[in-house]
Amino acid sequence: MKIFETHAHLDFPEYNKDRKEILDKCFNAGIEYIINIGIDRDTSEKSIKLAEQYEKIYAAAGCHPHNAKKFDRNAVMQLSKHPKVVAIGEIGLDFYRNLSPQDIQKDVFEQQILIALEMNLPIIVHDRDAHMECFNILEKHNPSKVVFHCFSGDELFAEKVIEKGWNISFTGNITYKKNTLENVVRLVPIDHFFIETDCPFLSPVPFRGKRNSPLNLRYIIEKIADIKRISPKHVAEASFNNAVEFFLS
Repeated sequence: MKIFETHAHLDFPEYNKDRKEILDKCFNAGIEYIINIGIDRDTSEKSIKLAEQYEKIYAAAGCHPHNAKKFDRNAVMQLSKHPKVVAIGEIGLDFYRNLSPQDIQKDVFEQQILIALEMNLPIIVHDRDAHMECFNILEKHNPSKVVFHCFSGDELFAEKVIEKGWNISFTGNITYKKNTLENVVRLVPIDHFFIETDCPFLSPVPFRGKRNSPLNLRYIIEKIADIKRISPKHVAEASFNNAVEFFLS
């Protein structure tokens, strides 16, 4: 079955010793496409370089809310023009760590939404403890292509996201014993979800605490299949088609 990894950080130093080996294994294991995600100028540039080296890897360029104080609008704009950049991200708000002041986070998020609209690119949202703040800023500009990556909201918030025609992406945390997302997985329509690892973070059970990679997507697929009571093949096909439509069409 074909698999689409929609959110990876394979440029990170955790992969410096074996990046090529891991990618070769991924492509041999049925992972058809990977979106490598920028969190600042440096990682966005590295994501693009990685995408230039591999036909099946694409990049997203953006400034993560942790790095909002260092936001360079012109850099994001210029990087977004590269032919292998298929989204602006990851961008949004993080009121859990608050590594940048909230007012700066909001301003930088809004500026990058405007870049995405100008460049006609999808938006990959990082939202932690800022659900309605993210939603309201997005709703103000009403972009059509939005995904809440590593979704952490409840069922009511998921319903609001889906009502806007936006998308939800699930990571390895849905396999954790104390996760609160099973009802969200159950209610999200089959045409509005993606799968991702967010590697090197959030390894699914049985690899929790270890370095993650796209090779572990099958555990996320199997968990979604179990919750939705459909086949893993159906989950893989649906998430693949959804992601192709979102990022590559």
